[in-house]
Amino acid sequence: MTLEDTHGQEPMPETSDSSSNSSAPSGSRMQSAGKALHELLVSSQRRGCLTAGVYESAKLMNVDPDTVAFCLLAADEEDEGDIALQIHFTLIQAFCCENDIDIVRVSDIQKLASILGASEEAGEPRDLHCILITNPNEDAWKDPALEKLNLFCEESRNVNDWVPNITLPE
Repeated sequence: MTLEDTHGQEPMPETSDSSSNSSAPSGSRMQSAGKALHELLVSSQRRGCLTAGVYESAKLMNVDPDTVAFCLLAADEEDEGDIALQIHFTLIQAFCCENDIDIVRVSDIQKLASILGASEEAGEPRDLHCILITNPNEDAWKDPALEKLNLFCEESRNVNDWVPNITLPE
């Protein structure tokens, strides 16, 4: 009897990396999620469905949480000691869990900036610590990359990884 049997959950699908029997995400699954995240960021920015910044994201989630389709939290090693940022992350994670919004973490803000373009306003770099992907009209936008990421997050939750880390491709 497996854990999935006792809790009535579907077992995790087998991945192409069958040599790994651990519950951690396989390399190919992680790589696929990284590519999907890259595609989603590019397409959502092009469509104007991307909100960047901790404050801007919190404001949007407070005003219209139903439009939020996906959340990304990003922090470099130097940000790990920033207590205020970690508190914001904890609150955002709690909000996302409560509102069934899939959420992932990325640990390379430089790659994120190169994907999105680090536009600077008034001499300050763009805040990329929190990024929301919005979908103002449920039927208007079905992105295959978003669907892949939703499946990745669901599979991660099945192994008690509630906020999985994703590595962006080079």
